[in-house]
Amino acid sequence: MGAGLFSEFPDSTALADEILGYSIEELCTRDPDRKLRDTRYAQPAVFVVNALAGRRQIAGQPDGYRFFAGHSLGEYNALVAAGVLGFEAALRLVKRRGELMADITGGGMSAVQGVPAAFVQRALRETGLTNVHVANFNADTQTTIAGDRVEVAVAAKAIGTLPGARVVPLNVSGPFHTPLMTPVESALRALLESSEFAPGDGTVVSSVTGEVFPPDEGTDLLARQVSRPVEWVRAVATLRASGVTHFDEVNGSTLSALVSRIH
Repeated sequence: MGAGLFSEFPDSTALADEILGYSIEELCTRDPDRKLRDTRYAQPAVFVVNALAGRRQIAGQPDGYRFFAGHSLGEYNALVAAGVLGFEAALRLVKRRGELMADITGGGMSAVQGVPAAFVQRALRETGLTNVHVANFNADTQTTIAGDRVEVAVAAKAIGTLPGARVVPLNVSGPFHTPLMTPVESALRALLESSEFAPGDGTVVSSVTGEVFPPDEGTDLLARQVSRPVEWVRAVATLRASGVTHFDEVNGSTLSALVSRIH
């Protein structure tokens, strides 16, 4: 992961090593101790690779980009790409975010495909389960549920009976983007309050509200992000309403596929 980027951006790579206390290149390209399975290491790794890849991609666009958005952790990359957060500040936040999120265990997540989010939400209400929530609104007929591991499994069975529904368990241990992550929100907020959010060079759309990200509300939005669902469908709708007709994705095609399924 990220092979070739680290030598292209040696100063940022050295800074990342200093902040993290280990070699980001070794982790991403070799991972000798199998640490990438741990969100404490996976989040900084993904952030750094996407930040460097984003820098390369922006440099190759003579007209630049006017709008930026990111899904979950990717929102930090969007803020860096737009000049709202500096690379160093964002990496320190991501490092702490990964540590805090890794401390919340016993959770589970499942992807739900083939049915609208409203059907999924109704099925969750009808099960009477209180510790399962929609964590990602990814596309018109793709959502993610998360929460207590046992309750997620029960909910998955109920949702699986809906016509056309396909439920796939995800290999994660945390109930990400649900109220069960509230302890992380309060701890992360303390660090965010000392961070500086600049006006930026472009418009970022928030994954928390699905609307434009006001830099002066950055602390609150990024603190809430860990315990609120990812509003990707709303974010894409906001981008389109702002006149965006072409989407470029850094380092992959997953989000581009989701965008094509949002109408």
